[in-house]
Amino acid sequence: MSKVILKGGTIWTADSVYVADIFIQDGIIKTIGQDIQYQADEVIDLAGKIVMPGGVDVHTHLDAPVGETTTIDDFASGTVAAACGGTTTIVDFATQQKNQGLVETVEMWHEKAADKAVIDYGFHISVTDLYEGSMTDLGKVVDSGVTSFKIFMDYPDTLMLDDGEIFRVLQAGGRYGAKVCVHASNGKVIDRIAEDLVYQGKTGPEGHLLSRPPATEVEAVNRAIAISRMADAPLYFVHLSTEGAAYALAEAKDHEWPVDGETCTHYLTLDKELYFKPDFEGAKAVLTPPLAGEKDRDALWKGLRTGSLSIVSSDHCPFCFEQKKIGIDDFRRIPNGGSGIEHRIQLMYADGVVAGRLTPQQFVDIVSTAPAKAFGMYPQKGQIAIGSDADITVIDPDGVTKISAETHNMRTDYSLWEGWERAGRIVRVFSRGEEIVRDGVYVGAAGRGSYLKRRTI
Repeated sequence: MSKVILKGGTIWTADSVYVADIFIQDGIIKTIGQDIQYQADEVIDLAGKIVMPGGVDVHTHLDAPVGETTTIDDFASGTVAAACGGTTTIVDFATQQKNQGLVETVEMWHEKAADKAVIDYGFHISVTDLYEGSMTDLGKVVDSGVTSFKIFMDYPDTLMLDDGEIFRVLQAGGRYGAKVCVHASNGKVIDRIAEDLVYQGKTGPEGHLLSRPPATEVEAVNRAIAISRMADAPLYFVHLSTEGAAYALAEAKDHEWPVDGETCTHYLTLDKELYFKPDFEGAKAVLTPPLAGEKDRDALWKGLRTGSLSIVSSDHCPFCFEQKKIGIDDFRRIPNGGSGIEHRIQLMYADGVVAGRLTPQQFVDIVSTAPAKAFGMYPQKGQIAIGSDADITVIDPDGVTKISAETHNMRTDYSLWEGWERAGRIVRVFSRGEEIVRDGVYVGAAGRGSYLKRRTI
């Protein structure tokens, strides 16, 4: 039986900040208190360090087919990068392909992750093709612990469901107690705008931005809320990026409708001007929805402070630059996605807490506690409390982190935050009581992650 004492750290939770010791036995937090004197195999002095629940990232795409290629990080490299960035749990999207059964899709993702993931993981299922018996199969998926579905209002002819199909999936979510996640963009309108831009000779990365004006997100958010009301089912919006979408979500919450949403690290920190960089460099920032402007970033930060937005995810969907060049003659073919699983917590600590936009409690909530609660993992995950898994991230507030593709653990050959220096450094990470990251280096065993069978809502 392993016994560890984490001594004298400043514990940050979603509710409080205090100094205490933590006693861990067999991967579980057994005691929290002052000057714990139990016999232990190891005592680690964390005086002056921030001790927080390990991060929970509920939006990743590892080893995932996207368009004409596949994301470059698999469950081995992607979860090592996540761990080095302080994330100890992920929920990845298992995406159904056309003519593929839903149960078969989940089984395929289990094969992708087994013996590769180094942190604990669960799955959502992206529902893209309804067939006879699909609603029954969704029930089987829920029984297996995949208690959230994703639907697309974008990417016609490949991923998108029509409004009637969205209604059916929302009804099924309500019936089975599953959370329905919505990718809200008006795909039909976007395709028409994109077609016009290409006809006009505007084929570069900036076309991705121009083809997706903010209204295409805002309209879809409002339509999804209306459909959810008809279906009498709650819903959750992924990767919201615009001021209008944040306000629409806040209005629905004001009317006490069960709706929630996330934004992502890149929407809070990066600007749409990246799309206009020369030499096709703008393609590196082609992700969906596109990056927006300062007004939108301000609204998203405000949404996190006020609670209309509750979660920050990475939407880690990584490609190398050569993969992006698939679309060098037509922005519509550029694989949509960016990498960020490794820097989510670091950026939210520096640009959130240090910059004065978030309190320590808000920071912990949006990167760890709220996602664990929203997707059926709390209090096992997302909390420093007696009985919780000892998933713990330690930040040195006096340290400094420099972000670079030369040093990150993701397989992408560029970083959207290349050269950024930020206050704070993640120095230790524990997963179920085992130290898996020390001084920025992964030191845990290969394939040590476990599948999480999540609860219904």
